[in-house]
Amino acid sequence: MRHLGTGIGWRPEIADAVERMPGIDWVEAVAENLCPGHLPDSLLRLRERGVTVVPHGVSLGLGDAGRPDETRLAALAERARALGSPLVTEHIAFVRAGGPLTASQPLEAGHLLPVPRTRDALDVLCENVRIAQDALPVPLAVENIAALISWPCEEMTEGQFLYELVERTGVRLLIDVANLHTNHVNRGEDPAKALDELPVEAIAYVHVAGGFERDGVWHDSHAHPVPEPVLDILADLASRVTPPGVLLERDENFPAPQELERELDAIRETVRATAPTSAEPTTVTTPATSPAPVPAPTRQRLALAQTSLLSALVAGTPAPEGFDRTRLTVQSRALAGKRADVVAKVAPELPEILGEAYRARFLSYAQTRPMSGGYRRDALDFAERLLLAGQPEDSEARGRLTQWWLERSGPAPLDARPVTRWLRAARFALRRG
Repeated sequence: MRHLGTGIGWRPEIADAVERMPGIDWVEAVAENLCPGHLPDSLLRLRERGVTVVPHGVSLGLGDAGRPDETRLAALAERARALGSPLVTEHIAFVRAGGPLTASQPLEAGHLLPVPRTRDALDVLCENVRIAQDALPVPLAVENIAALISWPCEEMTEGQFLYELVERTGVRLLIDVANLHTNHVNRGEDPAKALDELPVEAIAYVHVAGGFERDGVWHDSHAHPVPEPVLDILADLASRVTPPGVLLERDENFPAPQELERELDAIRETVRATAPTSAEPTTVTTPATSPAPVPAPTRQRLALAQTSLLSALVAGTPAPEGFDRTRLTVQSRALAGKRADVVAKVAPELPEILGEAYRARFLSYAQTRPMSGGYRRDALDFAERLLLAGQPEDSEARGRLTQWWLERSGPAPLDARPVTRWLRAARFALRRG
């Protein structure tokens, strides 16, 4: 396993600070936010200094009932090549449901949701991981996620589920100790037991992050300092095996660089102070034989279960049997809030045009309009919905929103020719009528 050292999640907001931080061996960047032909200058400078850059995917959906999308896989592979990365990472999660397997409307969560720890889900996940491994030019590592909700009638613990995944596919693991803490608070799962059951020799690296607790629910915010319980889990892990790499994640609410450096120092000291006295070198072997494809009924059963859950979370359908309805409500609100935040980043003109009313209007829209085509499409649909309802009431703001929608609603930027502009406006007027 390649030694990475101590790293930090690279984000544009802290790019300059990261370049100046001492002792940064590597960084991780969200794959979907990078354009291979136009990599940020900061990342290029870090690479020139010998700093390793790892692309971290968030939208592949390896836990989806369907097979991984070839276009998304090709994009992840392209980023790995452009960055000269030693590996790429993704999540053990499902992010979309519905569609052909269930003959229903495609739905997107806009966030990472837990897969059920069942034989069906494991069979599908293993095949999806193998498909991804075959498509990628470098090794793949997959991350355990944080969850607010639990699936009923699960057949394995998280540790057992991950152990069998590694045994059947040879995939590496990205262990997020903050997510183990989240699942301890939210689902009563013992982090030490999970570590007991994990194949620690398969660990590629470790994530450390902060969050907050509200009304007995831990929110994995990546926007707060790393708490002591998370460092305690890191210490437990580091006492069992020296992790090849440890990375601090922070996605928003960025503190002063000195505070991030103090957190990195605490992470380094935790690993150093609890390192095992001796360790045998271990390797993970990939199974020599290719298993039979997952039968279609297996994928269909998983698809129906995931669609039922996601529909309850984003479309207001009844909660599936066996789920905690209170927790589903918390998760639903969290998904809608995440959706509003990301749309505001993808289309910053919308909160600028709508002002303080943006969030309330978007959350109202999200209650009846599930996301089905990504965040850019979501922003356009939201604006169109407002305009069809004659909003915003202020004529100047409505005019700015109309112009924004017209300029982005086609496959290419709005043509300046009067005829093109007239046709686009006429189409919108007909739809409104």
